[in-house]
Amino acid sequence: MEKPKTHYRKVFKSDHLGIADLEDLIEEKHTLVFNIKEVKQEIGVTVAGKKGNFNIAYFHEKIKPLVLNSTNSKAVKMFANNSPFVEDWKNIPVELYIDDTVKMKGEVVGGVRIRLTKPSLPFLSENTKAYVNAVSHLSNSGTLDDIQKRFQLTEEIILKLKTDANII
Repeated sequence: MEKPKTHYRKVFKSDHLGIADLEDLIEEKHTLVFNIKEVKQEIGVTVAGKKGNFNIAYFHEKIKPLVLNSTNSKAVKMFANNSPFVEDWKNIPVELYIDDTVKMKGEVVGGVRIRLTKPSLPFLSENTKAYVNAVSHLSNSGTLDDIQKRFQLTEEIILKLKTDANII
């Protein structure tokens, strides 16, 4: 079996989502649909070695946060009923992709973009980490409503979740 290849950007340790992270997810056959938990304006933080003020999207899923540039901020704003306030940018499903045409300082460098079509919420399915987390959430006094903000639930999955979380 061939050893997996390592992207050259891996050595540039980043606390924020970048192309190399998406490439890893694509290679793992992971969907690139994620759910923004919240967006925070962070003042005086360091991103890519530069200190500044940034809008940063945090996800329900266990992935790095995404620094929202102007283009991606406009997409999230559109999905949040055109609210310009980052406090309203919560529980929003987005699909990410790699755009090889993104420029920075006049140079084509590529970047992470949010598709301008809002994805439907992914379906929750059995035998996934998300399902195990959902059962745990329900077992610890969480609600189905919380889970439905992040996933589409079939009637069978709802029944199974309730059974597995012992709340029937």
